[in-house]
Parts: sequence; structure tokens; C-alpha cells
Amino acid sequence: MTPAPIKLAISVEVLNQIDIRVGTIVSVADVPNSDKLMQLRVSFGDHERTIVAGMKMERTNPQEIAGKQALFAVNLEPRKMRGVLSEGMLFDIGFADGVRPVLAMPETPVPDGTRAG
Repeated sequence: MTPAPIKLAISVEVLNQIDIRVGTIVSVADVPNSDKLMQLRVSFGDHERTIVAGMKMERTNPQEIAGKQALFAVNLEPRKMRGVLSEGMLFDIGFADGVRPVLAMPETPVPDGTRAG
């Protein structure tokens, strides 16, 4: 495997603008009329959000991630994808490097909504 190139350098101030939180994936559903997108319902402790992720082709059974904790960027502008409003972004590991993606997740359970970084 050849790792993807390192992105351009950013300042710590820019990095600190990204709000990354732990959430538990409550449910996983197909996005209608999409070969790639899945609709995740994610608990962040005090609220739930819908996050759309392009992961349908990456897993034999996308339902396997239901109940798991993962990292999410939660302060991105909401974006409609195939008619579904996505309120954040799932972090996964491996896609850019051409390996089967896996969730970026805490090594032990932590309260939903816990900030990373």
C-alpha cells in the first residue's frame, strides 16, 4: 500500500475550528436512489443527528456498524445528499489509501458527545 499524500499544512487555529465528537450509531438505512450512500442516525448524548456517509459499497453488511461508537465532525454546514439532509461527517480510516475503510472510534466506550482533540 502507498499512503495517500499528506495534505497542505494548516494552523492549529484552523484545526481547533473543527468540532469532532464521539457518537453512537443508532441506526443505518439506505438512501433512496443511491448506490453509495447510507443514512446514519447518531446519538450525541443530548441530541441525535442524521449523518449521510458514502459507505454502502465498502461493507458487505452496513448494518454491522449499528450500536458502535465513532468519530464525527459535527460543525459542518448541513448538506442535502440525494434528498437527505446530512448534519455532519463520519470519520473513517483507509478509503483514501485504497484499503477497506474502518471506523475511527475510541478504544473504550466514552459518553456520547465527548469531544476529540
